[in-house]
Amino acid sequence: MDIRTMLGQRLAFGIIGPSLSDEKIELIRKYRIGNVLLFRENVTDGNQLRALCRSLQDLILETTGIPAFIAVDQEGGMVSRLSADLVNVPGNMAVAAAGKPETARRMAAITARQLRGTGINFNLAPAVDVNNNSRNPVIGVRSYGDDPDLTAEYAVSAVRGYAENRLLCCAKHFPGHGSTDVDSHIGLPVVNRSLRELWETELIPFRAVIDAGVPAVMSSHILFPQIEPKEVPSTMSRRIMHDLLREEMGFSGLILSDDLNMDAIRMHYGISHGAVEAMKAGVDLIIVCNCNDEDAEQKCAEEALKAAESGEISMDEMEDSVERILEAKSEYAFTMAEPELAGMPEDFSAAREQACAAAVLYQGPCHPFFEDTFFCGPKDYRMTNAANTDLYASDFAHHMRERFGAAGITCSVDPDTAEIMDIVSEAKNHRNLVMGTCNAHLYRGQLALADALAETGLPLTVIALRNPYDLSELPENICKISVFDYTLDGLNAAEQVLLSGRAAGRMPVRL
Repeated sequence: MDIRTMLGQRLAFGIIGPSLSDEKIELIRKYRIGNVLLFRENVTDGNQLRALCRSLQDLILETTGIPAFIAVDQEGGMVSRLSADLVNVPGNMAVAAAGKPETARRMAAITARQLRGTGINFNLAPAVDVNNNSRNPVIGVRSYGDDPDLTAEYAVSAVRGYAENRLLCCAKHFPGHGSTDVDSHIGLPVVNRSLRELWETELIPFRAVIDAGVPAVMSSHILFPQIEPKEVPSTMSRRIMHDLLREEMGFSGLILSDDLNMDAIRMHYGISHGAVEAMKAGVDLIIVCNCNDEDAEQKCAEEALKAAESGEISMDEMEDSVERILEAKSEYAFTMAEPELAGMPEDFSAAREQACAAAVLYQGPCHPFFEDTFFCGPKDYRMTNAANTDLYASDFAHHMRERFGAAGITCSVDPDTAEIMDIVSEAKNHRNLVMGTCNAHLYRGQLALADALAETGLPLTVIALRNPYDLSELPENICKISVFDYTLDGLNAAEQVLLSGRAAGRMPVRL
C-alpha cells in the first residue's frame, strides 16, 4: 500500500448536506479518503440515509479497494443524528436514571439496529465521561452520572450491547471531559488534575471498557498541564495518547481524534498542524468535519501527506495504525445496509418506555393537573455544537398547549426583567403553573423567572428538560421534576408525571 492510500485510511472527513457534492467526490478520490462522519444535516429520512451510505461505500471502495468506516455520533438524547422514522434512544443520563445498567445494553442494541439498517458501521459512542462538574457546558446529560463506578458499569453494558450487535463503537472523551467548564467546540479547556486524581475518577470508566474489549477510544481536546508539560491538548500529546492510553493502560484498539475543526484545535493550533501532531502522538484515525470550507480538509490531507513522505510521521507507526484500521474494518466495516433492522415498532416502544422510566420526581408532591394550567419555558436550543441544530428544536410550552388545550408562552433562553414581568402577569390569570427549563443553571434568567412564578403563591411545578442541576437552584416550596432529554419522548415522559403524580426514576447525580 502506498503512502497516499495509507494516509487516506487514517482520515475521516464530513460532507455537506444530504448527498455527495462533486467537490467532495474529487477530494475523496484525490487523497483516497477512506472514512466519512455523518451529522444530522446529512439525514432527511431512513431511505435517503441508506442511499447516501451506499453511494459513499461505492465511491470509497472504487477509489481505495477498501470498505469505508461510515461513522456517526448517535449517543441518544441531545446528540441524536437520526430522522424521526428511525429510533433515537434516550441519552446516557436518562438511561442511568432508570437505575438498571442492563438498560444501557438494550439502548445500544436498539441504536446498533438503526445504524446497521441504514448502512452506518461505526458509532462514536458511548460517552464515558464522569460529569463531576455541574457547570460543564458540553457533557452534562451525555454522561451516565458523577459516580465513576456506576458510570463504568453502564458504559461496559453499552459496549457489550454494541458488540453483541456487531457494530463498532467508541468510548470518549479520553482521558475525561467531565470536569471541564469550557466547551472544546468553542474554546480550549484546561483540567488541572494530576494523574493520580484521574486514576481515582476519570480513568475508572475507561479502564473498565478497555478491560471489556471496547474496540476504539476517542481523545479530548483538553490541556492537562500536570500530565503534559507542553501546552498541547491530549489529542496532540504523546504522553497521553501513547504513553498513558496505549502503554500504561494497555489499549490495543483504535485511537480516534475528536473533530479537529473544533475551536480548541482550529483556533489555537490549526487543523493541519493538529492532524500531523495527533498522528505523531499515536492517534490512528484523524477526524476533520463540520467544515463548510473544503479547502481546510484538502490542506489537512496535503500537510499530513508531506509529513508522511518526509519521515516526520514514523512509517513504522503509520503501518501499525493502518493495520489496526484494516483489522477493525475486516470485522465491522460492512458495506450493505439491512433495512429490516431499522425502525421496528418494538424499538420505538422500548425507547419511549425508557424515557418514561427515567423521569424523576425530585421534590413533590406533584400538583394534580388542573384544566386551567399555564405552561412556559424556552425552546430547546443548541448550547454546544455537539448537539443538533436549532432546526430540530422542541418547544415545551407549544407541545403542552397542544396536548392539554392549555395556555402558555415560549420564553427566551435567558429572559430579562421585562420579559419575566410580562410572563408573570399572564400566569396570574391561571390556577396552576408549570415551567420547563433548559440548562437554567447556566442561563440565570430562567431561574429568575422560576423565582418570580413561585412568588405568585400559585402551585408551581418546574421540569428540568435537560440538565437536572437546574433543580438545585430553585425555590424549596415547589414541585421539581427531571426528564433529562428535551425530546418528544422526554416531553411525553413529563406529561405522564404531571398526569399521574408519580415517577420511577432516581437522580443519577448529586444536586
